[in-house]
Amino acid sequence: MDASIRNREAAAAVKGRGSRGKSDAAVATPAPDRSGLRVALAHDWLTGMRGGEKCLEVLCRAFPHATLYTLLHRPGSTSPAIESMAIRTSPLQQVPGVFRHYRHFLPLMPLAARAWKPRNIDLVVSLSHCVAKAIRVPRGVPHVCYCFTPMRYAWQGRDSYLESWADRPIRRALAGGLLDRLRAWDRATARRVTHFVAISQTIRERIATCYERDSHVIPPPVDTEFYSPSAGSEPREDFYLVVSALVPYKRIDQAVAACTHLGRRLFVIGAGPERERLEKTAGATIRFLGWQPDEVIRDHYRRCRALLFPGEEDFGIVPVEALACGAPVLALGRGGAVETVDGTIGRLYGDSTVDALEATIAAWEAESCPHDPVLARRRAESFSLPLFRGRILDLLAEVTAGDAPAAVPPRPHVDLSRVEKHNRLPS
Repeated sequence: MDASIRNREAAAAVKGRGSRGKSDAAVATPAPDRSGLRVALAHDWLTGMRGGEKCLEVLCRAFPHATLYTLLHRPGSTSPAIESMAIRTSPLQQVPGVFRHYRHFLPLMPLAARAWKPRNIDLVVSLSHCVAKAIRVPRGVPHVCYCFTPMRYAWQGRDSYLESWADRPIRRALAGGLLDRLRAWDRATARRVTHFVAISQTIRERIATCYERDSHVIPPPVDTEFYSPSAGSEPREDFYLVVSALVPYKRIDQAVAACTHLGRRLFVIGAGPERERLEKTAGATIRFLGWQPDEVIRDHYRRCRALLFPGEEDFGIVPVEALACGAPVLALGRGGAVETVDGTIGRLYGDSTVDALEATIAAWEAESCPHDPVLARRRAESFSLPLFRGRILDLLAEVTAGDAPAAVPPRPHVDLSRVEKHNRLPS
């Protein structure tokens, strides 16, 4: 975890309400006065309530009179706090059937984002993994981008996307040219941002590589009030758990294959296009439960032997939810998981293979499944919703007061060797 984050854990936060309507814990230092501050928010699209929308919700509660700019809005798909905002969409909102196929409109999204032109404002905050950071900001107005990742298709997802066209060379060439133009556009629009905030050290490194900019690190929030250990001290049961969308990059196939080969029980909570293929390869010890309510997910976190997390994520909220319930986590040692999981509360493994996951499960079981549920809970609490709220609002207060580091430095001073050392697995 970034040292600056640890040092800020006792920083000021403000009263608010979590995503399920529960009150956040108050803290000692009063919140800065935000009355009269004119704010514009930008978010890529509003089609469901996922991790990014939970970050947005915090800002909507803090700035209820802000205007919220987005490409698309499916009414009723997000929380009441977001739905109550003054929402401004792009011309894509009027395209028939766009909510079923909006990802196919990626080439048009930069053009659609030109419709976002806020005026008479004091601050712009974008939450972006695609085009939200491209919002046009009046000269002299600070623009803080909470970056989930640089545009995925244009950067780290480019090769895998083009590989899907391997048997169609002409389309592959055309797609490659399009992604090259998107990458150039994405880099150019990064200049509109005065302050970047990354969700993890992994994303901080990507921002430095893609945009040549430094950034703060503020991890996204986890609802540790809701995700909590059970009241009793019953021993954990003999099943492993996966909670995930069933899509290829999550590598759920590796968890299914490892538990099938080892004869271990595995419960898979989630849905997606990979489910049919996974079910065909799964052995008798694997159960697919589909999507489940949060209460069912929490119950499984509380009872499982361990959560398996074989994919490389930008941050990884699911492992932190499991830790909040006292569960061990066995995770691939890449991406955001290296900032939340270590040998005291689970295991990290280095290679993204079935063999590596199998060996990790077997070795951990041979050691009698060591973990410290109290430490796991403490680790999760460092990512709680009140702390996120305090960190992000503190930073915005510094920006609007002019106390934040110089906007758009001539050359970012990012020590990537330190980031690489941070992300390196222990020997």
